[in-house]
Amino acid sequence: MDALRAIVQRLRVASRACERQLGLSSAQLFVLQQLDQAAASSISDLARRTLTHQSSVSVVVTRLAERGLVTRRASPEDARRTEIALTPAGRALLRRAPRTVQAELVAAMDRLPAAERRGLARSLTALARAIGAGHEAPPLFFEGEDARSGAVARQER
Repeated sequence: MDALRAIVQRLRVASRACERQLGLSSAQLFVLQQLDQAAASSISDLARRTLTHQSSVSVVVTRLAERGLVTRRASPEDARRTEIALTPAGRALLRRAPRTVQAELVAAMDRLPAAERRGLARSLTALARAIGAGHEAPPLFFEGEDARSGAVARQER
């Protein structure tokens, strides 16, 4: 339990710091950082690169587009696909952004031997099911929470 609490705490602290420093969730920053490596040819492509479900990535991309940090356009090859790319404002924001804990977590998982990753995946899946979670595609870390709720709570203190 201590290890699980430590990971969740590290994610939560980093998410709050990201919101304070940049005005976006750490999930949104993680998506921007993935797009900085290469534009996405589709929401599915970006979902694969962020290791999450398409619907979760789509919500994040919508929020980023509303802020002018990414652009979405129909693919010239296939109008059913939406290409996603950083805007100059998105690139400028990334120049002052820290590395996300999500990126650190993905890199740490990649360093584990394959057998350990598979065992960890089985164990975490069983744990999620045992507590009644895991039936729906979860959002990116802390993205499902209302970012304004933290600001309101801080103002009420």
